[in-house]
Amino acid sequence: MSGVATLPLVRGALTADAPLAPLVWFKSGGAARWLFEPADVEDLRAFLVELDPAVPVMPLGLGSNLIVRDGGWPGVVVRLGKAFSFARADGKALVCGGGTSGILVSSTARDAGLAGLEFLRSIPGTVGGFVRMNGGAYGRETADVLMSCIVVRRDGSVQTLSADSLSYSYRHSALPDGAIVVEAMFAGIPGDPAVIQAEMDRIAAAREAAQPLRSKTGGSTFKNPDGHKAWALIDAAGCRGLRMGDAQVSEKHCNFLLNMGAATSADIEALGEEVRARVMAQSGVALEWEIQRVGARV
Repeated sequence: MSGVATLPLVRGALTADAPLAPLVWFKSGGAARWLFEPADVEDLRAFLVELDPAVPVMPLGLGSNLIVRDGGWPGVVVRLGKAFSFARADGKALVCGGGTSGILVSSTARDAGLAGLEFLRSIPGTVGGFVRMNGGAYGRETADVLMSCIVVRRDGSVQTLSADSLSYSYRHSALPDGAIVVEAMFAGIPGDPAVIQAEMDRIAAAREAAQPLRSKTGGSTFKNPDGHKAWALIDAAGCRGLRMGDAQVSEKHCNFLLNMGAATSADIEALGEEVRARVMAQSGVALEWEIQRVGARV
């Protein structure tokens, strides 16, 4: 991958040595060797068919649940843009592009009088991430509402997968490695738009009150262990407000890490590992990262 000539021709945008820090919530990390923003599904499919199979490919949504290490991503980052950001009602279902935000999904469902998708309003990500990670909040998760999804595999093949085939569990799916979600269908139930909006408002207010939404963060850092809340374990281990350089455990919500200024991804990841060590020492519980950490260390 020494030059553009080594890559397939595309109709979308292909950028060499693209900084990723501006595209992720932590505002830290290195560059992608290539950033590809496909024009449509066919552009993505054709690109992957022709791309050297040895080149690593990573999809990127809103960059909220992600630490990109300071050495950057050695291959191609695929960012799904406007062509993949849509939501439309189809009877009692909602069809959404892989790059669609949770806010657009829930508001479109409201306008169509479809209830049950309000919780997606609170998840800072896109449909592709929800499907892969079984995103959830406020007692609901993607597995409760997903009917099927369409993915483009690393070899460029296009496949429709049923929700049942994804073997969902807490913050996990069996989505094939390298598969990029380009479309998903969610099930709704008939509801009053005013009632749906009220539930969305309740969720938004609860999130605003509990989470550091206006900070450079990555969302929930660790999964909740069986029988425990991660934030409570972190608090009990004395980690509230713990700081390493410009990386800090949030005072407002202990399961959020913050970039207080010029923290590197190494600083943020090291702080997370220190939190894990202190929780293990205090409670004997091993916290598991929920935030994905990708790329090369410097």
